[in-house]
Amino acid sequence: MSEMIPQSEYRRLLLDDVPMIDLRAPVEFAKGAFPGSVNCPLMTDSEREAVGTRYKEQGQNAAIALGHQLVNGAVKQSRVDAWVSQVTARPDTVLYCFRGGLRSQLSQGWLAEAGYQRPYIEGGYKGMRGFLINQTDKVAEQADLLILGGMTGCGKTDFLNERRDSVDLEGLANHRGSSFGRRIGGQPSQIDFENRLAIELMRHQDAGHRQLLLEDESRLIGRESIPLTLFDAMTQAPRVMLEVSNEARIAQITKDYVTTMANDYLAQDAEQGFAEFENYLLGSLDRIRRRLGGALHQDLRQRMTDALAEQARSGNVDGHSGWISLMLSHYYDPMYRYQLEKMTAPVLFQGSPEAVHQFLNERGAR
Repeated sequence: MSEMIPQSEYRRLLLDDVPMIDLRAPVEFAKGAFPGSVNCPLMTDSEREAVGTRYKEQGQNAAIALGHQLVNGAVKQSRVDAWVSQVTARPDTVLYCFRGGLRSQLSQGWLAEAGYQRPYIEGGYKGMRGFLINQTDKVAEQADLLILGGMTGCGKTDFLNERRDSVDLEGLANHRGSSFGRRIGGQPSQIDFENRLAIELMRHQDAGHRQLLLEDESRLIGRESIPLTLFDAMTQAPRVMLEVSNEARIAQITKDYVTTMANDYLAQDAEQGFAEFENYLLGSLDRIRRRLGGALHQDLRQRMTDALAEQARSGNVDGHSGWISLMLSHYYDPMYRYQLEKMTAPVLFQGSPEAVHQFLNERGAR
């Protein structure tokens, strides 16, 4: 087996979900890594900082000497044991550090001394990160991009997930892209979001789909920012629009933001879950108070509070339709119509979910 995996193998590593040991310090890993990677650092944050300071003051040799002094004896053995544990569980594991340099080579050597021969990735994190950024840019320039639009509550995300020629941006961001869009578990770091997005775009390419369907989004999905090249392409791409009844929209929003979210909170904590769900729903409403205006916010909050009380008492969620209907007619729909008036991209087709599916199937088969 080669001691180093060349840059030409980046695509295979990422699409095949090859397990990786990230040798960088925890502070580096927290900023962003690759799906499936496990942080088993060569140095802790404080050790890395000390070595970096020594490098600036006295040069590379002094920094290396300090590194060996800090990571030695029982400390060194604990680091090797962590790598061995990962490699034993996943024998196909590979290594990477920031640039594929000294940290990778040193860790590879210590692993070999323990009886495990594993390659490291040429260029390391920096090389693969740059590769993924380029892949997103290429897709933005080359893909036959279509944007799925429609009024709030028309089920765009569910529609996307019924298709193979789509990528779910909100799923990758772990956020529904609205003021009520927070999900349990929080959002990934911006870099993790971008890395996962690039990999999903590559999977879409490799599957041979003739078109790429994305949901109509603002630049920010929660706190995640869609890469500018892709977002610019999205703003200019043609649209297909879902049309459903108001009753269906209210039912969809009830499912997404009431039933599903309550179940998610209760699954996380059976005792306090419903209280946390109430905080989520009321807090989401309170965060847009200024945009709603005081009177409308007060009306909506009372309706929501009453609906939550009935849901807690009997499990019935029908009471939520009142505030949802009012939110649609007085907040979301006017905002949607305003954005629609500013849109310059062409609309290729609009209709029911079934009709839009048929249109996309026929277009993608051409």
